[in-house]
Amino acid sequence: MHTVFRFLRQLLLTVLLLALLALVAAGGYFAVTGHKLYERAIQVTPIDTLYSSISSREGFVPYAQLPQTYINAVISAEDSRFTHHKGVDPVSIARALVTDLRTGSFAEGGSTITQQLAKNTLFTQEKHLARKAAEMFAALAIEKQYNKEQIFEMYVNTIYFGSGHYGIGEAAQGYFGKTPLQLTDAEAVMLAGLPNAPSAYSPNSNPDLAVKRMQVVLNRMVGCKKLTREQADALAAEAITLQFLPAS
Repeated sequence: MHTVFRFLRQLLLTVLLLALLALVAAGGYFAVTGHKLYERAIQVTPIDTLYSSISSREGFVPYAQLPQTYINAVISAEDSRFTHHKGVDPVSIARALVTDLRTGSFAEGGSTITQQLAKNTLFTQEKHLARKAAEMFAALAIEKQYNKEQIFEMYVNTIYFGSGHYGIGEAAQGYFGKTPLQLTDAEAVMLAGLPNAPSAYSPNSNPDLAVKRMQVVLNRMVGCKKLTREQADALAAEAITLQFLPAS
């Protein structure tokens, strides 16, 4: 019996070792492939020209012209550790992995705002591990080149808000007929939630889903201590009274 247990233990250790080696090999492969993809991407769009290219676009909205409520809402909803990480956040990746394993949905990616910026400006939207690795290399490079305000500016000026609106300037004008600074707190929070799934949450086509998404953002803002529960509830109540311009 003792011999059997020893054999089983050795077999288990061997299997675990082989699995670990396979994991390391796979990780190395995707890292190498991802770095090659990253290098090809920056040959087309160099990191050091990214900000000048985006900020020169018509309708670009600088950080100083963004409402603080909107800034707080975006960071709370998309990347609560944005001001602390260097482009890639191991804490968020680990948390997302636990959530994905628990739910079996693989919906949580752990991507930072910087990674999302890299994905939107340098790569295709196709999902595969090599591109994920390439995003990480690009995010690290972006963080070395630019400060957090510049990264945030580039992100919110390039993301899609649904109904044909790209960037916070177009979204504020298209949905509410306002500049970003003219938005009410409720309008700002509403817009912060749309890029998560712009086609699904567009107020023009799915106002009820847009309001539900806004509630998610408000809850995250409370969790990040950017709003009290009373303030969040007041904004949630205001959400049902928001008036949206018709899609053009």
